[in-house]
Amino acid sequence: MQQNYDKIIEQRAERVFSIMKLRVASGDLDRLRAAFNLARKAHASQKRKTGEPYILHPIAVATIAAEELNLGTNPVIACFLHDVVEDTDYTLEDIERRFGEDVAFLVKVVTKQKKDKYEMSKQLDNFKQMLVSVQYDIRALLVKLADRLHNMRTLSSMRPDKQMKIAGETDYFYAPLANRLGLYTVKTELENLSFRFRCPHEYNEISTAIARDEAFQRERLGHFCDDIRAILRQEGIHAEVYVEYRKPYSLWRKMHKFGDDFNHLKYRHFTEVVFETPQDISEKNMALKIYSMLTDRFKEKPGGISNYIDSPKENGYQSFHVKLLADFGRWQEVHISSRRMVRDSQLGCVAERHEDNIARWIEKFRSVLRDVAGENRDGGNFIEKVVTSFYNDDIMAFTPKGQPVILPQRSTVLDFAYDISDTLGNHAKCARINNQLASVKTRLHRGDVVEIITSDDQHPADDWMQHVLTYKAKKGIEKYFDELPVPVYNRCHHCNPMPGEEVVGFREADGRVTIHKRDCATVIRLATQQGDNIVSVNFESDGTLYPVTVKVRAVDRVHLFVDLVDSITNEFNLSIDSIHADTTDSIVTFEMSFSVHSFGELQAIMRHIGSLDGVDEVRRVENCPS
Repeated sequence: MQQNYDKIIEQRAERVFSIMKLRVASGDLDRLRAAFNLARKAHASQKRKTGEPYILHPIAVATIAAEELNLGTNPVIACFLHDVVEDTDYTLEDIERRFGEDVAFLVKVVTKQKKDKYEMSKQLDNFKQMLVSVQYDIRALLVKLADRLHNMRTLSSMRPDKQMKIAGETDYFYAPLANRLGLYTVKTELENLSFRFRCPHEYNEISTAIARDEAFQRERLGHFCDDIRAILRQEGIHAEVYVEYRKPYSLWRKMHKFGDDFNHLKYRHFTEVVFETPQDISEKNMALKIYSMLTDRFKEKPGGISNYIDSPKENGYQSFHVKLLADFGRWQEVHISSRRMVRDSQLGCVAERHEDNIARWIEKFRSVLRDVAGENRDGGNFIEKVVTSFYNDDIMAFTPKGQPVILPQRSTVLDFAYDISDTLGNHAKCARINNQLASVKTRLHRGDVVEIITSDDQHPADDWMQHVLTYKAKKGIEKYFDELPVPVYNRCHHCNPMPGEEVVGFREADGRVTIHKRDCATVIRLATQQGDNIVSVNFESDGTLYPVTVKVRAVDRVHLFVDLVDSITNEFNLSIDSIHADTTDSIVTFEMSFSVHSFGELQAIMRHIGSLDGVDEVRRVENCPS
């Protein structure tokens, strides 16, 4: 059996060398062989859970890096050696001495650091270690993704609890990471392998349903593809046309998102048209030419176009999507892509191999991660912040000048504003979405044109954090509140005192003083129990606005509503938050909410309202419990 494994090991390693031989110099090929030999020697006594020699795992990881990710010499060497330091007696110094500083760096990043005490947890510290490496080089993440992909492909040999752990962190972290890196094929495989081991029953149900649907639709979808091929052939266009079903995880997400069962789910598959681009025409023009030819033959669904050529997704995905009505009476989603676009969606950030392209992509990607990984004060939320930066589904909205802003689905106007700048976000008062007035908390959709309306008097509200999704927005809001001066006093949230009222202070256990109205039931109770903690306070107006509600009863008349509004907005230059009116037999009751600077200002407003013709009663609505 050992002799058979020796042959298998040699054959699989030779496959890596054959792939790399096509694009590296002979000296690099010698270094690759040396790395394999060292790894084979280091792991000689080790077995995988399957009982196979452990060296088969590093070979498989190196094969993924060489063949599927198209990586260079040093990352592939690092794949051979990625477990040597962690699992054997070899050290990073040994690696650096034999293969250089660059390989040692890549191996170090993917080696789990053994610590007596972890900053957050073992898993989170490992994630953070990898992400910090992006400050220098993105290849370490690609080595780790190759490692994770092979681990997921062989996960069936693990115990169920281990399967759940590995599948969970794959779905939560590694699949979104692959998506953000533009590695769509890797992302899709990781998602579905994770889904298979996390939810095997649902995975098998959907897989069976896909197979059944494929068999049922094979003939009519085949005719649809044949029609498209014939149309293109008449114009001398060389294109590959085929139907591709979405994977189980993608369909599962759509079923949960839209509340549909499998049979009622739209667009379970799509038709891919992959064309070769002639030298005398651009990819965009070629895609539009094909689109024009297809819509001459098939009816196009209104609003069914998604132009990802001019507006690529954040991970770089490009294609032209259109929905066409097939002869059998069903809308079909058609993706029109060049060969280069398909290749790029598979290889992501390494699709174009020249250094300037990779450097630009790395800088774009790491701009957020460098900031996230550099934060140590909030370790518990570290991974949450990272994952929001790796969103799977994105939308592209635009400024009025056409500047694209790419955000996660379910993002709001506030996310949009903070993506542009903290200043715009902090002063966002409202917005115009497609020229319609909207709240800053409004969710955005793909293609929205968003104009942010600002005010110097507008600042983040306490509930803004509940209405943002992106890391940049959350960080901007947190920064604003962190930089606010610490108030001298706390205000009782029951009686809500304001400057000018008769107040008293109560010294809390932490030394801070809470201000109460003198008739507040809470402070009266505290005074009877801990009277020595009652202190005098000087509570003066500092420009802060305090929300209040007043109730007005009056005899209804012409212009009464206008006079009431005028008494607040024009006489005192304050904004009204809400007005509710109820009229019964010519007696009208108004309940108005607004904010004032002091109790004296509130009294002046109430006196002014009370002087209006027809007003019988003006009183403040109190919130203090009895």
